[in-house]
Amino acid sequence: MTYQEIVDWLFQQIPNYQKQGDSAYKPGLDGINNLLTKTNNPFRKLKTIHIAGTNGKGSVSHILSAIFQAHGYRVGLYTSPHIKDFRERIKINGQLIEADFIVDYFKRNKAIIVDLDASFFEITTALAFEAFAHKQCDICIIETGLGGRLDSTNVIQPELSVITNIAMDHVSFLGDTLEKIAGEKAGIIKSNTPVVIGDCDPKLNSVFIEVAKEKDAPIYFTNGTKSPHYKTDLIGVFQQRNIHTAVAATNLLNESWKLSKAIIRESLKSIISTSNFWGRMQQISDQPRVILDAAHNKDGIEGVLKEVQQLQYKHLRIVYGASNDKEWQAILGQFSYEHSYYFTTFDSKRAVSLQMLKCELENSQLHYQLFDAPLTALNKCKSDARMDDLILVCGSFYLMEKII
Repeated sequence: MTYQEIVDWLFQQIPNYQKQGDSAYKPGLDGINNLLTKTNNPFRKLKTIHIAGTNGKGSVSHILSAIFQAHGYRVGLYTSPHIKDFRERIKINGQLIEADFIVDYFKRNKAIIVDLDASFFEITTALAFEAFAHKQCDICIIETGLGGRLDSTNVIQPELSVITNIAMDHVSFLGDTLEKIAGEKAGIIKSNTPVVIGDCDPKLNSVFIEVAKEKDAPIYFTNGTKSPHYKTDLIGVFQQRNIHTAVAATNLLNESWKLSKAIIRESLKSIISTSNFWGRMQQISDQPRVILDAAHNKDGIEGVLKEVQQLQYKHLRIVYGASNDKEWQAILGQFSYEHSYYFTTFDSKRAVSLQMLKCELENSQLHYQLFDAPLTALNKCKSDARMDDLILVCGSFYLMEKII
């Protein structure tokens, strides 16, 4: 099989949440444990940091990768979903894993994968562990896919656990209250392993404290602590909160990893290029200025809207599309009639259709247009815009895939 044939097989034959949604979700650790056992448990060779959270975990993961890279360590980074290339999920020192490595892995293990009926995320997680072990990574930053307690990544015994943020998302799997969701995320807390809690509602502290107490895990909260403003290439005040969380994590690892405060500060100035970070307040063009952000839940969109309000522009134009398992109706309710909207659907079973959008917007006062493809929406938005307007593209990773 060629690399492209493998990717096509994964997306056509293996149920995956990115394309199919709820029906592809396979909670629990039995599947990943069986797959890892059959492939010699490469994760046991790795030193890891485990990161969960509703929003911010991708940013914190890339920030930590940049910090460790700046200190000369070989860093494995596992995140999801990807935007354009499947290999974005598995990076080593910011570089996508080689296609040849993926081809070789599937040549050796496809029969095992098929026999075990492994899920898409189980396969990619096992592949990432194999890659990091083979490439002899010094430290691996492992981001959960969905939740924490039953997530396939939760087989690792990390040096440190990090929980970035809790918001309403994936309620059909994680629970319909913030407390229930926090409990699922807290599932990554391990015995006698420190955990950093980032930008979370203090009302949820008791959830984390209870689990940490059961596990004898030292717990550290970053909320409410005074932290300096860091110079960074990441756009958005919210990224300062993610940086504070990442720096708090490095403080706990400093003794064993010899991390320099001066090098940390310098590394924060080039996170995008060092860790190959896409899709978070990413500017892709000027005149008019176009910013992409992968925010897709209510809290994430609210945060992005607050950020763009700090920027200078004549008129804000928003290209938006959503998955139907998100709070997209509530998100539409956040939008101000002062702006212009270009609502779109995309090629996925999870996409909110144009008909659904039309019905929801029937009595809306928003100034909007509907489009059947993200690029069509963006091109019309650009043609309508003046040079001093700002265009924000948000709502789903699928929009990023079609536009970047």
